[in-house]
Amino acid sequence: MDYPQDLLYTDKHEWLREAGDGVYRVGITDYAQDALGDVVFVTLPAVGETFSRDDAAGEVESTKSVSDVYSPLSGEITAVNDALDATPENVNSDPYGEGWIFEIKVSESSEVEDLLDAEAYTATLD
Repeated sequence: MDYPQDLLYTDKHEWLREAGDGVYRVGITDYAQDALGDVVFVTLPAVGETFSRDDAAGEVESTKSVSDVYSPLSGEITAVNDALDATPENVNSDPYGEGWIFEIKVSESSEVEDLLDAEAYTATLD
């Protein structure tokens, strides 16, 4: 399994990549997509919608189950990956690239300090 060192993680299996100006791109980890199996549908949040940290912000549906995608930070959705409507399998094939789910502009910057680095995240999987 792959856990890039340049990303931040949550214990709920989301990853974050800083995009600049307080915006973070969010997706689910390699571990999560593997556990779900073949992804067949992704429910995206709406641009402009606001969430508190740990709110359910979307869903990933696979051939095995449906799983919530949680907002790792409080803030406003600034972009969603509309390509997942046609190619939800990108969550499986490229979870850290084309399989990203949404971008969020953080409203509580102190929450970033609670995120995990790759080493701390992988320790939660043992």
